[in-house]
Amino acid sequence: MEAAEAPIPSESESLWDQITKFTATMNAAYKRKPIPYWILLFLGIIAMVVAFPASSILSRVYYANGGQSKWIISWIAVAGWPLIAFILFPTYFITKTFPTPLGFKLFLSYIVLGFLSAADNLMYAYAYAYLPASTAALVASSSLVFSALFGYVLVNNRMNASIVNALFVITAGLTIIALDSSSDKYDNISNSQYVMGLVWDVLASALHGLIFALSELVFVKLGRRSFVVVLEQQIMVSLFAFLFTSIGVIVSGDFRRISSEATTFKGGKSAYYLVLIWGAVTFQLGVLGATAVIFLASTVLAGVLNAVRTPVTSIAAVILLHDPMSGFKILSLLITFWGFGSYIYGSSMDHKQS
Repeated sequence: MEAAEAPIPSESESLWDQITKFTATMNAAYKRKPIPYWILLFLGIIAMVVAFPASSILSRVYYANGGQSKWIISWIAVAGWPLIAFILFPTYFITKTFPTPLGFKLFLSYIVLGFLSAADNLMYAYAYAYLPASTAALVASSSLVFSALFGYVLVNNRMNASIVNALFVITAGLTIIALDSSSDKYDNISNSQYVMGLVWDVLASALHGLIFALSELVFVKLGRRSFVVVLEQQIMVSLFAFLFTSIGVIVSGDFRRISSEATTFKGGKSAYYLVLIWGAVTFQLGVLGATAVIFLASTVLAGVLNAVRTPVTSIAAVILLHDPMSGFKILSLLITFWGFGSYIYGSSMDHKQS
């Protein structure tokens, strides 16, 4: 996102003068872009802040109202992949761009990333089956730690003191959650299931960080990175993840149990299918929103929104699902938010230096 450099205020300037200059700078940045740009960016921001938390809440609603299958929830996460195709195909004509040639190495990378994504979704499904949505969202924020570490090892991304500080702070927040299991567990969940939920959530976050780094590595190998290329990768990875997960759903027998599960679901069949359909739609809308924000604005803004959606999910879970919110969880939320802020600051400083 193009932005004019804000003038450095002198000591003699009043607060009102600084506000006036900042407003003028923002107004100049606004005028540089056409109205459709800001509309698309606004929609992308809304999608990230609303769709991703909604997807997480719907996963927990599924389990809280009689759903049992981990395969079905992981399958739903990628079942909406055709939605991205509806965006990509018109984009080819609008941008006058041809599809990226599908070589063997690129095709193989899509298969590997698809398999890893399928495994990642399955791990997250186990986490949401055993943990409150607010807790699962907080633990999942540790994916930022693994993204930074894998990015440093695989893609040679730089790390500075602020980013390292963020990794330790977020890890501390995760530790607090682990120590507060006694006040954060549903009555129908055993201690061993709660612990396994935490383990699966951390493993899923680690795998998510690896997928993010490997995806960035694919972009580096391609030599070009554009909105179209990212949409292509998202479609292909989601398609293979969908195929792998579909095999799991069929082999496990969960696909045949959908109709019986819908019958016993609290709220009836219509509520059951609405939860699954909207779960698929909201997840893909979140993915599209994140893609739009990164390429219309910056990865820093995407990081800010990613930080915002963690408390949004937690607060929504407390209000809508009556999740327990202990003092330890509030402390963990504040510490995690601090860690996100430190990471965003470190990333922005690194971006300016580069």
